Amino acid sequence: MRLTVFNGSPRGEGSNTKILLEHFINGFMTTEGNIYELAYLSRVKESDNFVKLFREAEHVLLAFPLYTDCMPAIVKTFIESLEPLCGKKGNPDIGFIVQSGFPEAIHSRYVERYLEKLAARLGCRYKGTVIKGGVEGIQAKPARMTRKLFESFYQLGKTFGETGKFDEQIVRKLAKPEKLSRFDLWILKLLDKVGLANSYWNTMLKGNNAFEKRFDKPYII
Repeated sequence: MRLTVFNGSPRGEGSNTKILLEHFINGFMTTEGNIYELAYLSRVKESDNFVKLFREAEHVLLAFPLYTDCMPAIVKTFIESLEPLCGKKGNPDIGFIVQSGFPEAIHSRYVERYLEKLAARLGCRYKGTVIKGGVEGIQAKPARMTRKLFESFYQLGKTFGETGKFDEQIVRKLAKPEKLSRFDLWILKLLDKVGLANSYWNTMLKGNNAFEKRFDKPYII
């Protein structure tokens, strides 16, 4: 099987998407004869080649983080560049991986519905969408806390490499929880009261010199 993988994270080679894809691809490559090609949509200077890669692909996997309940701009730009291929005979099969910092899968369900429609509009056979929440921060976690996650993506890739399909049992497992329990929500409210709920995000904002602008509303007149 020949797989063309598009990493749609703006963080490129420093992204959480890259880490999950590495484990998926490692599993995919356990099947003899499988090959893959990997493209980073963040490398915008190579964008002219992305459509060519898609057009010549046999199977496509597009992976990206959830941004504002949808997708990063580079992913949308890539999708719009495929417009001339809509309905073309011989378009590749396509599947998706959507990861996010939100722990709940429900945040990604609307983009999942969009991606299924996108596959239909392109004339591609839809392979499904893998949703995984709670991914932000995995690069800072010890190995014991990410072992099961990485093993799941390895097994997902292995099954895909053998069958050309996502394992539905693994997909359902990765999507949990669909919604936070009442107890989880109570814990979050407690953390918010003591000022810990946003500590990670505040650190990220400060690291990007954006903390003082976190409440800005530039589009309100």
